[in-house]
Amino acid sequence: MNRLRYTLLTLRDLLLSAGPSVLLVLGLVWLAYWWLNPNPPKRVVLATGPEQSAYDAFGQRYAQALAREGIELVLLRTQGSSDNLQMLRTGQADVAFVQGGTAVLGEGDQASLLSLGSLFVEPLWLFYREQAAQRAPEQAPLNHLRQMKGWRVNVGSDGSGVPQLFSNVLAVNRLSNKDFKLSEMKQTPATVAFLNGELDALVFASAPESPMVQMLLQTPGVRLLGFPQSEAYARRLGYLQPVVLPQGVVDLARNVPTHDVRLIAPTTSLVARADTHPAVVQLMTQAALAIHSPASWFSRAREYPSLAHAELPLSPEAVRAVSGGGVPYLQRYLPFWLANLVERMWLAMGLILALALPLSRVVPPLYTLRIRSRVFRWYAQLRDIEERAGTLRPEAGEPTAEDAPNVPCCSDTAPLLRELDELEVKAGHMAVPLAYADELYALRAHIHMVRKKILRIPSPGSMPSPTETT
Repeated sequence: MNRLRYTLLTLRDLLLSAGPSVLLVLGLVWLAYWWLNPNPPKRVVLATGPEQSAYDAFGQRYAQALAREGIELVLLRTQGSSDNLQMLRTGQADVAFVQGGTAVLGEGDQASLLSLGSLFVEPLWLFYREQAAQRAPEQAPLNHLRQMKGWRVNVGSDGSGVPQLFSNVLAVNRLSNKDFKLSEMKQTPATVAFLNGELDALVFASAPESPMVQMLLQTPGVRLLGFPQSEAYARRLGYLQPVVLPQGVVDLARNVPTHDVRLIAPTTSLVARADTHPAVVQLMTQAALAIHSPASWFSRAREYPSLAHAELPLSPEAVRAVSGGGVPYLQRYLPFWLANLVERMWLAMGLILALALPLSRVVPPLYTLRIRSRVFRWYAQLRDIEERAGTLRPEAGEPTAEDAPNVPCCSDTAPLLRELDELEVKAGHMAVPLAYADELYALRAHIHMVRKKILRIPSPGSMPSPTETT
């Protein structure tokens, strides 16, 4: 029982001695945690696109990827790329799909938005009805926008960004919106009107994964306009790329399409606000690598995500994730939250550890001082008793009152002895670790030594009077 008591006593003193250093280190850890904010938010908003669009389909796959790491990805359906960009500007979305060339980017966008890389190309799909082509003034194959003058063309809602993109394409062909009967219906009602013969052509930009694209490519009586001058378009409009829809890629058995079709395509990027948590950016980029790296109609395996063709500054986190090829080393063996915490706190923890090492050297001297001061504080009282005893009558062999008349006459030693007894009782109840028991026994020995000195002082009745001496 005594051994346990002394062990607990030692631990208590050790904790009290190390307390200031521990509190300082914990305070620095909390400050670093608050400053670095390593844990991402549990809810992130992704602006996608219209329902049943490729953006919407991709958004659902991103939501599944982030859900595995405990983060809810809220999908905000919009009219398209232009709306998405506005959602980012106003803070209604944290991340969004943004199509190149669909909006004019200002200086504020360059400072407040970051690109996480290009994800895929979205060809400009211009579907037309064969009956409308037969009414064209030129009987040659339809392969130029000038052959479509006066047609009823739907370019999508303004929020999709396609009207702006199509206007830019018309401009480089020295055409304008006035040369066509343009409408801006949403994609689904416009497709219904197109199939009913109320429209001559449909224009939209989308990934080939879009169900609407898949359906129109295989609909009888519907043709896709090619852009034989795709290389020239890419030179004139830097956000466009020349791509080829290979023969038979839609349906090999039916050989759809029957020949290679040259198209122009802007690249779609994943864009985040500059204040988006770095861990969210990392997770979104990792999801992009898993979703968009397989081969598709217009890209080979691992061609996307790409850091090229970015209209906005690239996020350092995205660059690191894409260049590193995917999941960081720690995340392969640790849960995401723990790996992320270590990854973002290791530098700060290293600096704190460098500070804590010198502080740890102060703890042993503080511990020793604390234990010894518990014993040494009684030496002041013992010294006071000894000094007061020295003012009493001298011991045998020292000058007498007659030889030294200025020496005060001795008083009763009983009060001093009582004080010594009380001091010895307190020392007997003092608890110190066994390693410092020698200090306690030294105090008790010194108390005994002072007691013997006081007991040697002769009482007034035992001292010879001056007459007896004479």
